[in-house]
Amino acid sequence: MEQAVFTTLTMVRDGAGRVLLQNRVNVPWPGLAFPGGHVEPGEPFTEAAVREVFEETGLILEDARLCGVKQFTRDDGSRYVIFLYRALHFHGQLRPSSEGDVLWAPRDKLERMPLSRDMAAMLPVFENDLISEFTYCEESGTWTNRIL
Repeated sequence: MEQAVFTTLTMVRDGAGRVLLQNRVNVPWPGLAFPGGHVEPGEPFTEAAVREVFEETGLILEDARLCGVKQFTRDDGSRYVIFLYRALHFHGQLRPSSEGDVLWAPRDKLERMPLSRDMAAMLPVFENDLISEFTYCEESGTWTNRIL
């Protein structure tokens, strides 16, 4: 039986052309990224996305929508699955967390910012309804990413 780890990552837009970023600290995936984290056992994926955004930013999402998935196989053979969400409507008071500071950034400036590994490559999955997956595949002994 294949083992898996489930996580979420959510692109939150503010209606003014900005996206919410978290400057992650003390993690193996440092840099600017969308908020997200682990799904608790038995927790619905969408509820996990809403909970993680709230815990990391103070914002309560009103319309989290699944828009894609990222997945790869870890060294131990388990699959790491990140459910990708997007949201436009929220309320609450923006605040940092122990996982990092949060900030609004213009979407059109993202590619020039110090993003976490793969963030720029994953943006099409968040933004294009015809793309639904970002995956790593081993081809001829080399790991490459593919967008499907």
